[in-house]
Amino acid sequence: MESTIIIVVVVVFVLLVVASAAIKIAQEYERGVVFRLGKYTGVRGPGLFVIIPFVERSVKMDLRVVTLDIPSQEAITKDNVTVKVNAVVYFRVVKPEDAVIKVFDHKYATSQISQTTLRSIIGQSDLDEVLGEREKLNQQLQKIIDDQTDPWGVKVSVVEIKEVELPPSMIRAIGAQAEAERDRRAKIVHAEGELQASEKLAEAGRVISTQPAALQLRYLQTLTTIATEQSSTIVFPLPMDLVAPLIESVSKKKT
Repeated sequence: MESTIIIVVVVVFVLLVVASAAIKIAQEYERGVVFRLGKYTGVRGPGLFVIIPFVERSVKMDLRVVTLDIPSQEAITKDNVTVKVNAVVYFRVVKPEDAVIKVFDHKYATSQISQTTLRSIIGQSDLDEVLGEREKLNQQLQKIIDDQTDPWGVKVSVVEIKEVELPPSMIRAIGAQAEAERDRRAKIVHAEGELQASEKLAEAGRVISTQPAALQLRYLQTLTTIATEQSSTIVFPLPMDLVAPLIESVSKKKT
């Protein structure tokens, strides 16, 4: 009796082991790459699928987007400036069989390709391009890395340069250049203002020269402005055109 119980227990245990080895479950974002005696036979999933125990084996592959940080890379730009640049890469597996068969570790391989490509692109670009045309560099990086990882079944969707670290001397030089550019623009604006003011003054002079009464009115307006703004006594010469009528009237009264 005891031997029968032992046999039943052993049989049940073996069946459980075989069932656990045969029944596989892949999540919605997973696929199972199946090999039979070492030979690729197909991709299974998502959901429940069965393999032949001890004859077939499956390797699960995650199809979700992976965020990969590229550590800071030191590179020399085309105009011989040493910079440190880091970036982030977004990729996912689109062909799980290639990601298993054609590369040992697709994440590590993508990381290494991204680092070398980043240094190469920075070396082919001027500092102004690295600082001012980042979107263009991102597109170049995405295309090159995606072309290189395509045989592995990996699709690189986005590459973004995050930070560009410059030497302190270069930061000071860029600051001085920006300040000089602001001074240049300020001088240009001031010169344009002076030019416009001189044109308006010349036009006003031409109008006043044709109308003597306008000159006298302007003269009186200037006197009024000075009288209201200044508290001290001001000796201001009067043109003869203004005082001549007054002198004539006084002379007539005396005669």
